[in-house]
Amino acid sequence: MKTYTLPGPKARQILERDAIVISPSYPRAYPFVMDHGQGSEIWDVDGNRFIDFAAGIAVASTGHSHPKVVAAIKEQADRFIHISSDFYHALQVKLCERLDEISPFQERALTFLGNSGAEAVEAAIKLARHHTGRQQFIGFYGAFHGRTMGALSFTASKTVYRRGFQPMMQGVVHVPFPDPYRPILNTVNEDYGEAVVRYIEEVVLTRAVPPDDCAAILVEPIQGEGGYVLPTEGFFPALRRLCDKYGILLIADEVQSGVGRTGKWWAIENWAVEPDIVCSAKGLASGVPIGATIARASVMDWPAGSHGNTFGGNPLACAAALATLDLVQSELMQNAIEQGEYALDALAEIQTRHRSIGVVRGKGLMIGVEFVKDRDTKKPAKKLRDTIELNAFAHGLVTLGCGDSTLRISPPLIINRSQMNEGLEILEASITEAEAQGFAD
Repeated sequence: MKTYTLPGPKARQILERDAIVISPSYPRAYPFVMDHGQGSEIWDVDGNRFIDFAAGIAVASTGHSHPKVVAAIKEQADRFIHISSDFYHALQVKLCERLDEISPFQERALTFLGNSGAEAVEAAIKLARHHTGRQQFIGFYGAFHGRTMGALSFTASKTVYRRGFQPMMQGVVHVPFPDPYRPILNTVNEDYGEAVVRYIEEVVLTRAVPPDDCAAILVEPIQGEGGYVLPTEGFFPALRRLCDKYGILLIADEVQSGVGRTGKWWAIENWAVEPDIVCSAKGLASGVPIGATIARASVMDWPAGSHGNTFGGNPLACAAALATLDLVQSELMQNAIEQGEYALDALAEIQTRHRSIGVVRGKGLMIGVEFVKDRDTKKPAKKLRDTIELNAFAHGLVTLGCGDSTLRISPPLIINRSQMNEGLEILEASITEAEAQGFAD
């Protein structure tokens, strides 16, 4: 197994320049300085090759610089690059027609196009208040919805995101996310997700948020930054029933989990539940900045001028998104299923050889490996996880942590079996190396 001395000389020069002119707020994982990429392989500026298990935080869905995506961008760039949302262009209409076709609800969909996941969430929050005439919301601990002020009011995965930015947008109450590996509520003979929904109804809607003033519940179908956490099977059906009972909108934040990553267009479809609003971004345009707030037509009833932007629906982003959706539908969604099932099986086998792995979970190519100090206490092994992440980087694998002690496996949806095997081989070697370094206790 190869080992790189990182960062290399060219990377060090860029890091030095970066420190002088770039905001220190960026949470850099480690000193990877990219030069170019192809599919699921990336190279740094010193010529070192890596397998990519991060995909730019689940963004490079079609792989790096897929020829069809690149061609679509170039073709549009030759025609025009910008016109603004004050006017019209055909690709914007075509993309929204496509999003209507794949939306996770039977009703016709209308879409507001923006530039990022946080912007998609901001639009959803405003739309929910406008449509319902209500002011309050429910979010979940462990959630990440963005860092702009409205989205930040729902984000509850790390205190660093909130420290120094109070007060948040008023009217947001948080409840536990139904993590079956780390339950907070005491339940007996009850699906934990159903218990969380019962807690929302019997406690939150009774003591904190009047049901007739709750505009929406905002939730990630699979928590991303919170640890790649999947809810129990009963959660979303029960949550949908609760929303229907009290006229509350259900907003699915699919920024990280959508566009085929779990083997379906939208992760919430894994539980056969229809939301009212979907927030999309990341993998939608293979890395070109875009955000989409997709809502039932009956919900997106705000008038002209009530919400807008300058760059949303950018023609380059629309061209990239259309090419991305074609690729995901024709081949990559099925590949996500097949490679994801293979990776889960392989990781389950790896788990038998490493007691530091507490749980492996995921759907499609959205997989989390959670490390613990002890399987009985389940105490998070953050230092071990961080060491594994750095070891993997040194051996040619790019991945990212999430939650307290989880490592995410979210490669480009185009990854092949050989690349998956190479990445998993590096990962296990990195685990073995970290365990030997004594970070397991």
